[in-house]
Amino acid sequence: MAKIDRAVLLAAGRGTRMRELTADLPKPMIKVRGKPVLLHIIEGLQAAGIKNFLIVVGYHGDAVRSYFSDGTCFGLQIKYATQVVQDGTGRVVDLARDFVDQSPFVLSYGDILVDPTNYKSMVSLADEVEAIVSVKQNEDVSKGGAVFVNEQMEVTDIQEKPKPGEPISPWYNAGIYAFRPSIFAWTAKLKPSPRGEYELTDAVRGLAKSGKRVKAYELSGEWADVRDPEILAQLNQL
Repeated sequence: MAKIDRAVLLAAGRGTRMRELTADLPKPMIKVRGKPVLLHIIEGLQAAGIKNFLIVVGYHGDAVRSYFSDGTCFGLQIKYATQVVQDGTGRVVDLARDFVDQSPFVLSYGDILVDPTNYKSMVSLADEVEAIVSVKQNEDVSKGGAVFVNEQMEVTDIQEKPKPGEPISPWYNAGIYAFRPSIFAWTAKLKPSPRGEYELTDAVRGLAKSGKRVKAYELSGEWADVRDPEILAQLNQL
């Protein structure tokens, strides 16, 4: 795989669990330790050598655009795409097709905070595989994705929000990926899930089950899904 020099950040959602905190801002623009979550992500990726960004905006997208503009003042190139219909993470990746072209890329949800060293590790690992899924242990997989792996930490399956009685895994989908453009063949085939959404995890499952190498990468250090005011308060206390 060519060296990764671009990233796609998903920042279109409101984050209703944040209640009044997202009345005028999309969730990724909420401040943690003095700066927006999205800026933490961009700085971490920039330190890993990534200079080209596509930010997918939607709810209050103008707040993101006015803060980052075209990226020049951060020493970056930033483009934007707008998710008009909030119909899941699978369809939104298609908005990045032209931006990505033939290049590999990192994809991150805009509300995930990690120790920045993880970005460098994922970029260097991406040479050897078709895709990487970041994972964490000791999280409630019923709230996200359960990632099933073999002894080599290769992904064999992903289940989005497994219900009681369904198989579970100790590995939780942590919301950061590295892909080759081959992922678009699988997002194009997506059908709505039982939740009525097009799930990115269904595309990753298709890719893994097709025999391509999809690797799970266990994140080290701090990880947070900034999903509600309680988690935000905890992060800002530390």
